[in-house]
Amino acid sequence: MAYLVLARKYRPQTFEDVVGQEHVTRTLKNAISGDRVAHAILFSGPRGTGKTTIARILAKAVNCESGPTSTPCNACRSCLDITAGRGVDVFEIDGASNNSVDQVRELRDNSRYMPAHSRYKIYIIDEVHMLSIAAFNALLKTLEEPPAHVLFFFATTEVHKIPITILSRCQRHDLRRIETAAISQHMEALCRQEAVSISSGNLWAIARESGGSMRDALSLLDQVIACSDGQVNDEYVVNLLGGMDRQVLFDLSEATFARDISRTVALIDTVFKRGQDLKRFYADLLMHFRHLMLIKMDARPDTLVDLPPNEIETLARQVEGVSIAFIDQVFTLLFNAESSVRHALQPRLAIEMAFFKIQQITPALPIDLLIERLDMLLNDPNLRPEPGIVEAQSAYGDTVTSPMVQPPSEPPADDCAVVSAPPGDEPPADSDRVQPGDHGSCRDAWRGIIAHIAETKPSIAAALTRSQVVSMSQQAFTVKVCDNDYSMNLVKKNLSMIDAVCRELAGRRIHVDFFSVDTQDSATTSAKQKADDIRQKLLNHPLLADAVEIFSGKIEEIKIR
Repeated sequence: MAYLVLARKYRPQTFEDVVGQEHVTRTLKNAISGDRVAHAILFSGPRGTGKTTIARILAKAVNCESGPTSTPCNACRSCLDITAGRGVDVFEIDGASNNSVDQVRELRDNSRYMPAHSRYKIYIIDEVHMLSIAAFNALLKTLEEPPAHVLFFFATTEVHKIPITILSRCQRHDLRRIETAAISQHMEALCRQEAVSISSGNLWAIARESGGSMRDALSLLDQVIACSDGQVNDEYVVNLLGGMDRQVLFDLSEATFARDISRTVALIDTVFKRGQDLKRFYADLLMHFRHLMLIKMDARPDTLVDLPPNEIETLARQVEGVSIAFIDQVFTLLFNAESSVRHALQPRLAIEMAFFKIQQITPALPIDLLIERLDMLLNDPNLRPEPGIVEAQSAYGDTVTSPMVQPPSEPPADDCAVVSAPPGDEPPADSDRVQPGDHGSCRDAWRGIIAHIAETKPSIAAALTRSQVVSMSQQAFTVKVCDNDYSMNLVKKNLSMIDAVCRELAGRRIHVDFFSVDTQDSATTSAKQKADDIRQKLLNHPLLADAVEIFSGKIEEIKIR
């Protein structure tokens, strides 16, 4: 007799034997007990999760001589024929090779005849999504109102390819990927029956490799058992699965957290020299840092579906001294580099570049400390810390230093009353110059001149309004214009008119000497430059950069008080 692979030898024969699909088997058992089995049922889900197996068990349950029953006897003629695949009343059809409209018409015509010896004539169509549109349309009427003795059980891995008109006529059951722990436990029980010794770690590796498919897991287990002599070697299993020693992942994450770039590069070189697929290694590395992040965030262990308990304990010990922010920084950089590694002609270099970037990042400060520092820098008007270095604890116990910016002192008020003329523009010395105590009369005289000019030339008067008398003698006024170049040019163009007004009001010829200054004097300009420098320092400050990255925001405005 030909060898029977494990997936066929240990195929479930009752609903209780099905692994990981209790939500489906429980519904079907209740439907059988309540005599509410639908005439058309669709099973959808990933490969190897039990769609066709459940359809066969359901067929046995409704055709069992002691039934309909949720526990078929597997001893009567109908159960034995269905198990052996020779049942004359149960037709298993491959949708991929029987997808034409003529074959569906033949199925529809044959469905009118009564079953040979069973209770129901059952059609199990596997990969039903492969039927053509014309075939689906030919099946519509029969599927909606089949004869009382006909049941349709469909199975598919791509339910989105089935027309909605078919879906609306079926009772749908979605099967899930089987958990790694459940696959591992099932394989362990089978190994005991087969008298094969294999470690739980290897079983976890096989279950993880299966991707939630029981059939894939049993096929891999079959291959491992066939290549061993009853005692399975751990290293052989790793090489057979095309994977790698998971200890390398733990060593690599430990080197990353310790910021040991030499050890990191050496570990990548080890993986490369072993001839392992670097792109697959990088995918495993991303999943490893995902697990580290979940462990640090106190996620439930059952969310780490592909990790054995001993690895979860190792991960928990490894992240004890590492902050969530730093793990997130590393995970983000690795994830962003995933596309580059996947498409790189030299993936080793792409992986090393990702870790070079990780080596250069500054460990992120805790979010509460970050907010505190930002409030201290931006929101406290009375804050005047001394220049120095702020020390913070990094993600791995190191001390991170960052400069603190000293807020600027209060700038002098913007007042044109400052009467110091710029160098080189001092008014000429004169013994008859008005003394400081006479500044009030000087200003009154100048205001009178401006008021007289405003009667005929309001635009010029407006420019002179922001001017101020610096000094006054019997022969001359020295006036500074506190405005922009436009005002100064306007005054110069009308200087002869201003002289005439001064001569008219004073009764004698008076020379008016104008010189311009910016709105801000030198002290104000210095304060403004100082404020601009502080704004630039704040923009370049690592605390502010981290805040922008964490909150995915942008800096709208920086106010210096």
